[in-house]
This record gives sequence, structure tokens and C-alpha cells, in this order.
Amino acid sequence: MTISGRQIIAIDGMGGDNAPEVVLKGLSQFKETDSHFLIFGDGETLKKYEQDFLEGVSYEIRHADAVITSDMDVMSSLRTGKNTSMGMAIQAVQSGEASAVISAGNTGLYMALSKIILKTIEGIERPAIGTVIPGKKANTVCLDLGANAECSVKNLVDFAIMGEALARSVFEKEDISVALLNIGSEECKGNKLVKQTSEILRKLFDNYVGFVEGDDINKGVVDVIVTDGFTGNVFLKTMEGTAKFIVSELKGALEGSFLSKIGALLALPSLSKLKKKLDPRLYNGAVLLGLNGVVVKSHGGTDDVGFANAVRFTMNVLRRNIFDRIQDQLERSKLHYEAEAEVQKESEGKK
Repeated sequence: MTISGRQIIAIDGMGGDNAPEVVLKGLSQFKETDSHFLIFGDGETLKKYEQDFLEGVSYEIRHADAVITSDMDVMSSLRTGKNTSMGMAIQAVQSGEASAVISAGNTGLYMALSKIILKTIEGIERPAIGTVIPGKKANTVCLDLGANAECSVKNLVDFAIMGEALARSVFEKEDISVALLNIGSEECKGNKLVKQTSEILRKLFDNYVGFVEGDDINKGVVDVIVTDGFTGNVFLKTMEGTAKFIVSELKGALEGSFLSKIGALLALPSLSKLKKKLDPRLYNGAVLLGLNGVVVKSHGGTDDVGFANAVRFTMNVLRRNIFDRIQDQLERSKLHYEAEAEVQKESEGKK
């Protein structure tokens, strides 16, 4: 949806640890742009920050009465959810009023509400969380990062299809390489799930490279890496924790003595480059793939820099329509499943 050529993005103004200040401060970086923001939340609270952050930004505030509290159970949250800032922002996409929605609120509730309101794309059984991971040679789209702890072969194939479409959007290139995360790169390694998935992906993608290991993720040697949500979430949290640990230890070591401080001063340009490379705020923004709409999740504890990058990430996704690509590949995968079912049927008949 556009207004006078502006792309309309729905914003959950109350989602996240430091909302609404961080959310509106993040939006302040989009003055005089081709985007228009529908900001949902408590009108009185949002207007307190309006003058400080939103001057020059194209926006509209939409009041939301309901509030989700931390002591609510899941069912109570879902019943209240549609009337909250998060629920109303999602509904703006469902109605066609907005092209995308962004929230830094509770991930589980965001996924649940999005599935209820937007529904999944026909042919997709489960949505997946996908994001861009920084790498040495290039960045990589990884999914699933926590939406599905247990997956079937069909789920992993769907994730590959959606990840390839996302990579085409954010990397703006056609020749996308796809790989499966495994305990080894050899074809003989791995469990039954990844081996069966690999056989289908090899037929489905011209540029399927096979298995990659955990230490390949940050090398940037492949465009898309597919895994189940349990493994993906553990990997993501481990990577984020390791990056924070390295930065903290490096900072402590360089501040330890006078000579260390002199060395730090000389190495400042290189250290600044490293800090930027490891800064998770610059890669903030994950797509809930498989839904009938662009749904982007910002990290709940991010600051305004991180939220602004989630908005930029969303804009990149919107520039190229990923849904047509997903539908085309789903049709191809369906044909492969049908062919394999016939082969299996014939094989069983000969026994």
C-alpha cells in the first residue's frame, strides 16, 4: 500500500523493552523519505515524544486501548492481542492499509497473532524466523531461528524456499546458493531428517551446495543456510553471546595498563571496524516468513539505532516481491513430492 508514492509501514509503537521512546527515536532517522508510518499505541503516551522525534517524518498515530502485561497467560494475551498496538499493526497489513509491520514485542505472541490474523501462505505448513547473519566474505540468510523446535522434511524444504526468496530480496541477486546445516559436510553424515531433506533440495535448487557446518556460518560462503528452529536459536544466541564476550574482553584488555591504552589508541581505526562488524544492532530485523504479509521482528532490547536498522531491513524486503518466488518454488517442490511418492508406491508394490 502506498500514499503519494510512499511505502506504508505499520509500527507497533509499544513493543519492546524501551518503547515507545526507542521506537520513535528510531523512526526519526527517516525524515524526508519515501516511507509513511502508521504508529499504533497509547495515543497520549506517543504524543509525548512526537515533538522530540517525529518532526519531518511522514506518520500517523493510531490509538490502541488494550495493553498486554507480563503476568498474562498465553490464551489471555491472544484474546486481548487483536486490540493491542501489536494486533492492530498486524491488522493494518491484513486489510491492505500497510505493506509491512514491525514490532519489538514478545516474539511468541507476535508469531501467534500474525498466524491468526494473516494466515500462512497456501502450501506452507509453518512460518519460520529468518534473518541476515554477518560473514567474512558476505552475509548469509539463516532460518529457522526459533519458531519451530521440531521440523519435518517438508518444513525444512519450505524454509529453504522462503530463505532463497528472502536472500534474493535483501542481497538483490539472482544466483542464490542454498545449504543445510549439519554436523559435517560429508553426505554420509547427519540424521535421517537432513539426509532426506538434502535429496529433495538437490533436485529443487540449481545452486544447492549440500551440507555446511557451524563454523561455516560466519564465513559467508553460502547465501542461505537452513536448519530447524531449536538448532537455529541455540546457534543465534551462542553467536550473539560470543560477540559480546569478545568485545568485552578486548575492551578490558586494552584498558588494563598505560601501554595497553597506547596500543589501543594506535589500533583505534581497526578496533572501530571490528566493533562495527560485531555490532548486533546493525543486523537487527528478522522476517516471520511464510505469512500472507511482510512481518518483521525487531530485537526487544534494541536501541534506536537497532530499530532504525529493522526499518531499513523491512524496506529492502519490500523493494522486491518475495511472494511470487515462494509460490513458484512451492509448485516445483510439490511436483517433486508427488514424483517421489509414486516411486515409493511402485517400490512397495514390487515387494
